[in-house]
Amino acid sequence: MQRGLIILAYHRVLSAPDSLRPGDPSRESFARQMSVLARFFNVLPLSEGVSRLQDGSLPSRAVSITFDDGYADNYTLAWPVLRKLGLPWTIFVTTGYLDGGRMWNDTVIEAIEHLPGTELDLSDLGLGVHPANDAQQRAHTIGNVLTRLKHVESDSREELAIALAEKAGIGLSSNLMLSSSQLVELARSGVEIGAHTVKHPILKVVGADVARREITDSKDQLEKIIGEPVRAFAYPNGRPGQDYDDSHVELVRDAGFTCAVSTRPGVASHSSDVLQLPRFGPWDESRIRFALRLFLQRI
Repeated sequence: MQRGLIILAYHRVLSAPDSLRPGDPSRESFARQMSVLARFFNVLPLSEGVSRLQDGSLPSRAVSITFDDGYADNYTLAWPVLRKLGLPWTIFVTTGYLDGGRMWNDTVIEAIEHLPGTELDLSDLGLGVHPANDAQQRAHTIGNVLTRLKHVESDSREELAIALAEKAGIGLSSNLMLSSSQLVELARSGVEIGAHTVKHPILKVVGADVARREITDSKDQLEKIIGEPVRAFAYPNGRPGQDYDDSHVELVRDAGFTCAVSTRPGVASHSSDVLQLPRFGPWDESRIRFALRLFLQRI
């Protein structure tokens, strides 16, 4: 049987569980998941995993761990767990948010979390009216608003997120994302650094010239910061055909990347396009269910 490579996709690791961020594990949950990987799986750096997938030398139960965007908690909370267990990992960095920036979606989440009332009237921003009686309804509202804004042009999306924060009357922290010095420390410690564009646009929404700059500039900026080649890329949002298409795959190839990951769920096989590798998110809180999900991938 041909062996495959499981590529896990994370974004953040939180200090405590957060009902408004159900896709992001707490530090304790993440540590449980990583202990399963360390005990039962062969964890490889992404670039090595892809290379061995191609040449047929991939071990059984092969897994690569990836993080998207470049959150500071990857450095402060995830890295200590991974370092203690000796697990390699890859982080795909959105360069435009380094050193004090923040992702628009985090601004939206924080704003909706703090907006007063049991009904949120966002019609002045073109975002409708939403119930907000409890955390579950607010989480549903967050999902709806993020979906509405995800495919809006980057600058307009940022403006709407800031307008939401102003409506909520909240201040925005400037330490949510990695600093350049933290990124350098990660790279020098052997963490693989990949590119994730400059401002995280949905590539199908922007023109070809903007897409090309987003892809190539993120690579150039990262290489300047860490002083090493950057060979891996992650497509923003990452759904083939919906968020990017074949023209963007060619841009990634032309930029000199040797592998790239999507968010199409599945396990990478020998026949997979190395510039459109599948990934999935490990959402199981239970250690047993997490391990079972991976074993059921039949690798």
